[in-house]
Amino acid sequence: METDRLRVFVVAGPTASGKSALAEALARRLGGQVVNADSVQLYGAFRILTARPGPASERRLPHRLYGILGPCERCSAGRWRSLALDAVADGHAARRPSVVVGGSGLYLEALLRGFAPIPCVPHSVRQEATRRLEAIGPAALHDELRKIDPVLAARLEPGDRQRIVRGWEVWLATGRALSSWQASAPAPTDLRVRRILLRPPREAVRAAIESRVGRMFASGALDEVRAFLRLDVPEDAPVRKAHGLRPLTRHLRGELSLDAAAELTVNETRRYARRQDTWFRGRFTADHVLAHPPEVVASEAEVLAGITLDA
Repeated sequence: METDRLRVFVVAGPTASGKSALAEALARRLGGQVVNADSVQLYGAFRILTARPGPASERRLPHRLYGILGPCERCSAGRWRSLALDAVADGHAARRPSVVVGGSGLYLEALLRGFAPIPCVPHSVRQEATRRLEAIGPAALHDELRKIDPVLAARLEPGDRQRIVRGWEVWLATGRALSSWQASAPAPTDLRVRRILLRPPREAVRAAIESRVGRMFASGALDEVRAFLRLDVPEDAPVRKAHGLRPLTRHLRGELSLDAAAELTVNETRRYARRQDTWFRGRFTADHVLAHPPEVVASEAEVLAGITLDA
């Protein structure tokens, strides 16, 4: 029956575009829950540095898949998809529609388009791929990946070690490009989805990033990094992709002033936001596109909450 299908709003867009504020406002009006689709906000180490919703937000309504992983854990798009579908199903059972929010495009793609049952990669093949990475470096391996899987390589940055190795090892193990496996994935049939894309003016995003970084640094981001550095976390751990971690680490080592660390954090976050915006423009089919500045985008929640989630 139609009423048995899972109700989902997906709120996507670049970092600092106002996604979290809109998602929370929308979930409150729907009597629903917020489900995280940000790959770094999955980790518990950096609430401040990753701009995770704060304790007050979490008390107002259920937030799922935030801070659930330890710093040494890894989470593939497939694993996240399974966790997200479970969270959505739990919400449906409690009569709470889900608002899935985040800027990790591969996660959202896995949820909306399905995820292929890729054969298990033998440990020996994974070791071979890792050795190749260590021998030539991520940028060179990215160049080689472009020859065997140009679709995947176009999505990835040359420094994305984890996903570059994943693409390489799947090709070694199966003789088939990872993007080809992903393209053959069956989409979920039990979701009623509305896709909302935030595309505020770039100058507004730049200003929001500067304000966010200032708040992070004033609210204890340096203490988070100091505590993180006491842990034995591998250099290639995904949690290390948190923007600001490297500049603040350099500051703590005496290599940068705090102002210089802030400037580097702003710049790397801006570059990431531009890449996200490009990805969503090319790969995310939205039902609604909001071009408001980040500070006012939540005002659309009341209108969006009235949308019927039909097939």
